[in-house]
Amino acid sequence: MSRAASRRLDAGRGRSAGGARDGLPRRAGRRAVLGARMLGAAARRTPPALRRSLALGPCGRRRLVVLVLIATVLGAGYMLWLRDSGLVAVEEVAITGPSGSDADRMRTALGGAAREMTTLHVDRDRLEGIAASFPTVRALEIERDLPSGLRIDVIEHRPVAVLIDGERRVPVAADGSILSGLPAKGRLPELTVRNGAGEQRLEPGHGLAAAELAGGAPAALRPRLASVTRGPLRGFVVTLRGEGPELVFGDRTRIAAKWAAASRVLADGAADADYLDVRLPDRPVTGGPARDPSVAVEPVAPLEPVVP
Repeated sequence: MSRAASRRLDAGRGRSAGGARDGLPRRAGRRAVLGARMLGAAARRTPPALRRSLALGPCGRRRLVVLVLIATVLGAGYMLWLRDSGLVAVEEVAITGPSGSDADRMRTALGGAAREMTTLHVDRDRLEGIAASFPTVRALEIERDLPSGLRIDVIEHRPVAVLIDGERRVPVAADGSILSGLPAKGRLPELTVRNGAGEQRLEPGHGLAAAELAGGAPAALRPRLASVTRGPLRGFVVTLRGEGPELVFGDRTRIAAKWAAASRVLADGAADADYLDVRLPDRPVTGGPARDPSVAVEPVAPLEPVVP
């Protein structure tokens, strides 16, 4: 090969290698140009009025910086001084709702804690923690009356039955809360529990289920309930005061539907029946004699295992 031909071959190889090396930068450059064109197109599609409203001149930017600084200072002043200052200290506390033997002690505890707070910094967790030490309290409603007033409404449990545990007789709520300091007003059904009651709540078992059952009774029927018991054949049975059938509930499922069925049948006239079976609330049955354990009562729904 001649020297001239060799120089031409080397030159061609150099151009091929250079083109391969320059391929990646060229592609990146094309992508950058395409992105810039897309941004420009989007900017051109933005309405001129919107572009002018978003644009801030030097004066607008200075004003924005000043506003941000003022907001920061005010927020820091609120968090560090005002919300805990004496200007908004709680001085007047109105407590409504407590009843029973613990009412005065509850008011003293809640009022003393509230007067250590401010109306801009009410420690709800602390107040609810104090209320939790009283088993009769179900919830608190707290309302601020600026600048120095606080209102606390104590919502208590409603007794649904009287718990009989040996010689102990205390009201009990539908959720199993034992309301030791709350008077039992009106006529309430009796629940007999053996070794199933703690100091503040019923233990899980048939005693708690009986309280839930009594709590689900319609308001019109509550004064008529005499007792809630549980047996191995018919499950939960509600006895009415005076004349009226026994209400056979079976297990504690579908309590609302069973009470609705019982109310409907009693309203239609079932006072002469020995029992009213609502274990299947869509098909309530009346008849008798229900007190004979050897007599099967139909329809039969599955029962939960008896908890001793």
